[in-house]
Parts: sequence; C-alpha cells; structure tokens
Amino acid sequence: MAGVSGGGGGNHELAQVLTEPGQPLWAREIAAYGLGCAGDRRAFETLVLLLNHRDPPRCATAAVALARLGDPRTARAAAALATNPLRTAYALHPVRLLTALRAPESVPALTATLRRLLAPRDAATASVDSHARVALACVEGLGALGDAGAIPTLASARDHPRLTAAAAAALARLGS
Repeated sequence: MAGVSGGGGGNHELAQVLTEPGQPLWAREIAAYGLGCAGDRRAFETLVLLLNHRDPPRCATAAVALARLGDPRTARAAAALATNPLRTAYALHPVRLLTALRAPESVPALTATLRRLLAPRDAATASVDSHARVALACVEGLGALGDAGAIPTLASARDHPRLTAAAAAALARLGS
C-alpha cells in the first residue's frame, strides 16, 4: 500500500487499493474511507460491505464515509441491512446511517425493524431484549425524522421498559 497516505496518486491510488488482489482488509478500509469522504463513488461497494461487518468500529467508519459519499444507492443499501432479520445484531450503524440520511427509505426501514423487534419472540425473531441498542436507535431515529407515520410503532415501543423514555421523547417530538 505504498503511497496511500501521501503523494501524487490521490484518489486513483486509493481506488487501486480496493481492486488489487491480496490487499489486507485494513488497507481496503482506509482506502474506501478516504474515497468515500472525497465523494468518490468507487468506494461504495466496499463501504457497504464494511457497513455489514461484524466489527462495530468498521461499521461506524463505513457509515461516516457513506454519509459523506452522497451516492443515491446508500439509503437502499442501509435499509436492506437494517431490515434483514438475519443481521439484526449488526444493524445499529445502518439504522443510524438511515437517520442521518433522512432519505425516503429511512422511516419505513426503521419502522419495520422496530416492529420486528417489538413483536412477540419466537425462534426466528430477534427481540428488543437481545437487540436493545438497535431498537433504541430505531426509536431515536424515528423521533429525529419526525414522520407522523411512526406514531403507532413508537406508541408500542413506549410499553417496553428499555424503550419507554426514548419512545416518550420521540412521541413528544412528533406532538403526540
């Protein structure tokens, strides 16, 4: 990864790191972050993969770069990750990204994710108890987004002990 931190190659050199075989994940992550923050859409796919990573700091870094990237595909990708019931444990940063993006996909995705977490639990369903941080991020995000369509879901969240205060605050922001 010679020259990634300086010199004349700039975005071209960073993009090369994303496509060269044998590059370590940390190098790809740094390159994708740099490109994403510079608005270079060549970083999109790598950033989405990192947003879906098991390592929370990698997800957080990817979310920051995706928010700055300005790619119209970002909200759809974040919504797909946030609503995937098999990836709920890794949905915190996609949920937060959707809130930051304020895209048309944001409220439906956060509402769907929160409804699923509030639903009675069975073997295939995640719950608020096991994913409290994701549920709380959905509640806070829905309050910040200010869409009245979220009121019924937020009212249901208010009944859950881990979400009561946040749901009440979100509902107050919505005038309910």
